[in-house]
Amino acid sequence: MKRFHFLFYLLLLLLACQATDGPVSVASAPGSSGSALAAQGRACEPSPATRSDAKKVLFVGNSLTYTNDLPSLVAGIGARKGVLIEKEMLAFANYALEDHWNEGCIQKLIMSGYYDFVVVQQGPSSQADGRKMLLEYGALIQELCVQHDTKLAFFMVWPARVNYQTFDGMIRNYTDAALTTGSLLCPAGWAWKQYIDRTGDFSHYGPDDLHPSLSGSQVAAEVIYKALFP
Repeated sequence: MKRFHFLFYLLLLLLACQATDGPVSVASAPGSSGSALAAQGRACEPSPATRSDAKKVLFVGNSLTYTNDLPSLVAGIGARKGVLIEKEMLAFANYALEDHWNEGCIQKLIMSGYYDFVVVQQGPSSQADGRKMLLEYGALIQELCVQHDTKLAFFMVWPARVNYQTFDGMIRNYTDAALTTGSLLCPAGWAWKQYIDRTGDFSHYGPDDLHPSLSGSQVAAEVIYKALFP
């Protein structure tokens, strides 16, 4: 079983390897603008699709998702590649999956049966409490996704630069969350680490050494796109 776990993990990481070579050419998007569905006046209801052939993606997370408007970057990659993506975002500063679950909006959105994919993230989750929360609430979200014909994807993030030594634990915990729930893995954090370890360039981090620069969000967007549309 351990050998299978390692090989599966390696395969997932290889799928992201093309996104590790630094900044990618993706159209820029607005910065940390308003991001929650509720803030847009839709009260936890999906917005109507403009095209029936669009892929509907819900992004759930915190400021690591809404900084640089990551969903728009993913949709921009799709536009370049001929894949129409209609995205929505449920993201608040400092939120974990437990916070989203306790508020109840994520359940209503998934139960609508509207989305093809739900992409979730929380903080780095390298420690025991973060791991427990990631696995426990990830499993609850996946159960709902299965019931409503939606694919769940874990967006692996990164630790603050000051906590760089926790990167491997974070990679392991996000990978385990995807494996144990049978979900997709978007290993953006792994892509970051491969690039940084190879080049010594920390420019994927923004000025606060936690949130992503535009290049960091672009790498994450490439990884997420490849995971959803391989």
